[in-house]
Amino acid sequence: MKRRQFGLLGATSAAAMGAAMAMPKAARAVSADAAAALKTTLTPTGAERAGNADGSIPAWTGGETTPPAGWAPGQPQPDLYASDAMLVSIDQTNMAQYKDLLSVGLIEMMTKYPDFSIKVYPTHRSAAAPQYVYDNIAQNALTATLDPRGARYGFANAYGGIPFPILDSDPDVAGAQVIWNHITRWDGFSYTTDNPTFVVNNGVKAVTANEQLRYHLPYYDPNGSLATFDGWLVKIRLDYLGPPVLVGQVLCEWTSTNALDRPTQAWELLNGEGRVRKAPELTYDTPTATGGGIVNYDEAYGFYGDPHKYNWKLLGKKEMYVPYNNAKLVNSNPDDVIKAHFIDPSVVRYEKHRVWVVDATLAPGERHTVPHKRIYVDEDNWHITLVDEWDANGDFLKEIILYNLPIPSLPGTVQANCTAHNTQTGQLMVGNPGFFSSASSPGLIFEDNSLQIYNPQFLSASAAY
Repeated sequence: MKRRQFGLLGATSAAAMGAAMAMPKAARAVSADAAAALKTTLTPTGAERAGNADGSIPAWTGGETTPPAGWAPGQPQPDLYASDAMLVSIDQTNMAQYKDLLSVGLIEMMTKYPDFSIKVYPTHRSAAAPQYVYDNIAQNALTATLDPRGARYGFANAYGGIPFPILDSDPDVAGAQVIWNHITRWDGFSYTTDNPTFVVNNGVKAVTANEQLRYHLPYYDPNGSLATFDGWLVKIRLDYLGPPVLVGQVLCEWTSTNALDRPTQAWELLNGEGRVRKAPELTYDTPTATGGGIVNYDEAYGFYGDPHKYNWKLLGKKEMYVPYNNAKLVNSNPDDVIKAHFIDPSVVRYEKHRVWVVDATLAPGERHTVPHKRIYVDEDNWHITLVDEWDANGDFLKEIILYNLPIPSLPGTVQANCTAHNTQTGQLMVGNPGFFSSASSPGLIFEDNSLQIYNPQFLSASAAY
């Protein structure tokens, strides 16, 4: 399928798109008067507080911040909206009626797979964050700056919240701001969870790996500050728990707020070597070790790592059907719901939300196996919800679907599951099924606070640098 023309998107709010001051691209911030909109017409994270004209998107009233009565940490995450009745089921027989609300990739999947559908339910604006995150975002709006060498390289003068709640009026600047907001989205300070991966080829399903993921964001340390922040945004550690051939291998990776000053650093401990090696290839368009060749390292969470290989252009904001509030999926048995080409549609919830639409094209002199992608970012929580991707010939290649989940005890929204659908080969990758169903306290600080586990020197006395 050739790439499609993307029509004029719905107008963004005047507060969100017109409030940026006319300053150099590298140093744009907003005035105190403009930032005050975060307490009136905009939510504390920069979304439109009001609902839409026909009421199908309600007003934001604070999100989900209180767990249901009787729920305790360690239990499966509650399905807050289980009693909702489905509004419509969309497949290839009626997709033309809803095409303006669907991504290119969802239309492609409906076209290719007659039994693929999406089930649309009433919209709930469940996104929330702690007050300290809201306070940080309000300050970031006044101080955050983009790298003078280019918006895609990095940002500075922000901490503990998305840096750009009010986007610039220049779409080339605003597109990069949206991506930086996604990269710095709030989904907790530190957590640990098991992370299995399934790959389906020609209808044959296999578990390619089971990993323990430790995820730590120094950028969100509640005891830190902008003055003490050293630029390292995320530190992760993956310990392979299976299959047997991978048991004992470890991957550590650090990503930063600036791709030029602090490019992504990766280290791996491989079986049989007894030493830690730097692994710069474990970034960008290198296929992941466990993704069956279907996904690249920078496709985790919709996009992960350094964004400098692309120019990011904001196309606007649009009402769309996107996966949302997917507790039913999270609490399902992967063996029951993973089909040949997609997750069983009966356990996946879609809702109508406003999303920022960003087009990514390769920057001059850069190379990547995916030269063009379109990314849909939820206005309330800045999570990527869907990704359309095209190959070098301009043919549609892949749809990545991200399934989020509100965690009232955090409070916040997490990406609970993800699927990658190569529509050219028919392959499917499913990551994180049941992501939080067995996690004890997702999003909370590690009880032992053993942050040295993210240091490659901790893995081996003979660490290579």
